[in-house]
Amino acid sequence: MSFLMTQTPTALDFSLVLVALIGGYLSGSVPYGLILGKLAGLGDIRTAGSGNIGATNVLRLGGKKLGAATLVLDALKGAVPVLIAKQFHMDYAVLTALAAFAGHLFPVWLKFKGGKGVATALGICWALMPLLGLCLCLVWLGTAMIFRFSSLAALTAFGTAPVITLLIGGDYQMTLTVMILAVVVWIRHHQNIRRLWRGEEGKINLGGKKKEAA
Repeated sequence: MSFLMTQTPTALDFSLVLVALIGGYLSGSVPYGLILGKLAGLGDIRTAGSGNIGATNVLRLGGKKLGAATLVLDALKGAVPVLIAKQFHMDYAVLTALAAFAGHLFPVWLKFKGGKGVATALGICWALMPLLGLCLCLVWLGTAMIFRFSSLAALTAFGTAPVITLLIGGDYQMTLTVMILAVVVWIRHHQNIRRLWRGEEGKINLGGKKKEAA
């Protein structure tokens, strides 16, 4: 059925495959950043800051608490459906993971214009391999605290993700899945990479006051 599958095609239940793909996509497509921004009175966050619906832009516009809430919810919308799918088989979990990730990147509700996928991918990695998720969160947090660039933290975390997956015992299927997430995260950050190279990327503030961030 797919190069990601460990079971033979005949062993997979087609109805469960559909549930994994549709359920994962719908969960991932919920734009929590946009919803929380409107509930907090910020209006449409796509028209301010970087225009992104992710936690970094919400942090800049609405502060730490709102940014943290967006981060957690974006992670959970990837993690929860994957955890459910894992109860059936890892093949379904992988399909659900990729569908949830695609849902965040291309939500039907927002004309397929979504976020960059960092928080959702972190949630997915934690659900697939908890130790991997912990390691990536630590890499992200350490990089963000040292350099104050959210984008650099995401690029570093997912740049090392496939290697970390292998080091902690991830198999072919898991490593390939994580590599797909990592490559897409890097592609979605192409503008941030250019700004980092030119020294124009905005920093984040993890302290008390809000600060410009990209």
